[in-house]
Amino acid sequence: MKTFKGGFHVPDNKELTATAAIEQMPVVPDYFVSLSQHIGKPAEPVVNVGDTVKEGQLIAKASSFVSANIHSPVCGDVVGIEKRKNAQGATVDYIHIKSNGKQDAALLKKLDNPTREQIVERVAEAGIVGMGGAGFPTAVKIQPKDAVDCLIINAAECEPYLNCDNRLMIEKTREFIEGVKLLAKAIDVNQIYIGLEANKMEAYSALVALDGVVGEEMPKQEGDIVVVLLKKKYPQGAEKTLIKACVNREVPVGGLPSAVGCIVNNVGTAYATYDAVVNGVPLYKRLMTVSGRGVRNPKNIEVRIGTPLSAIVDFCGELTEDTVKLVSGGPMMGFSLADLDVATTKTDSGFLALTDKEASTVLPTPCINCGRCANVCPMKLMPMYIDFYATVGDYDKAVKIGGAMNCFECGTCAYVCPAKRPIVQSVRLTKSKMKEKK
Repeated sequence: MKTFKGGFHVPDNKELTATAAIEQMPVVPDYFVSLSQHIGKPAEPVVNVGDTVKEGQLIAKASSFVSANIHSPVCGDVVGIEKRKNAQGATVDYIHIKSNGKQDAALLKKLDNPTREQIVERVAEAGIVGMGGAGFPTAVKIQPKDAVDCLIINAAECEPYLNCDNRLMIEKTREFIEGVKLLAKAIDVNQIYIGLEANKMEAYSALVALDGVVGEEMPKQEGDIVVVLLKKKYPQGAEKTLIKACVNREVPVGGLPSAVGCIVNNVGTAYATYDAVVNGVPLYKRLMTVSGRGVRNPKNIEVRIGTPLSAIVDFCGELTEDTVKLVSGGPMMGFSLADLDVATTKTDSGFLALTDKEASTVLPTPCINCGRCANVCPMKLMPMYIDFYATVGDYDKAVKIGGAMNCFECGTCAYVCPAKRPIVQSVRLTKSKMKEKK
């Protein structure tokens, strides 16, 4: 099994939902659709308060090259364009839609044997973004300025608890692979790899059972999609570590995957591409895992964008009394929530309710200079210096000495820290302050 230098093994807790088939989340009365659920400029509303919209109808248009269209998750009435807090605690604009119970859908025209240009145009039209968490507009990513020869699909899903990509590959194998082929056609490459952690052998078996999909040790023909088995280690699914493990190329510091001839896309993004091109369905639904021992009935669900987390919790049987932490996303790179007054976005792969046995509530103590954080850092940074200089307000040195701007916030440093230092928060603070300085 292939891997990268650094990182560590973390209990994955995936058994809570590994065999849970995908369930459809019922329509709820109210949806709150963020205009900032992607990297880049927020989308601009094309509807007004009082308008009636159909499921899948365009309600906000990309406002720049790096932006993304947004579509209505449900038939209903626009009752407000208002400011609300998102999962990261920022105040952003939302479109509030109240469901009217109708079933009308405004879908896109299905494409038969589309050209490269048609696929790119459809991906942009459908508002598809990276669904592994970053939210970078996919239409921009599949038009790289650098020459590329390789598409890598991130199927590692190395975050503990999460199983939505795993279940998608098991239950919608053919559709996923067709989406991978469409992305490869759009980029114009014939080297295609799927990086899959070795704790997903049911998905592996489903994939290699298809024609044109092979494991690394199997006989290959030109154009075959190769499934690369990866060692179960965190953060195996980060772009740079995934590229190193799959094709042994090292992305330079500050560089993008395209600098070494690679494009990386997520499992959910590939499936969304298939759905948009073949079925004409824009991105207004996604799969997510609802888990943790604070959830009475952990599930993998297909949820409409803009669904309140409170409604999702109700659907999964409410929370247990010993829940101490709520998390949007995975436990390593997700965000702790103050309450359930948050709505889902295109990038939400999970929601966790963790008990006191799962989540540490110990307060941080001073750094003891043990160096563990540096030993496990997959980017070979000095996290202890980032935390120290951020704490005293010297953000320039947090960048120069610690390397804060090259950190992708995987959380390995904070996990192994015996002093429980909030290192990831120090990184985020440093990046924010440097952005303000610019």
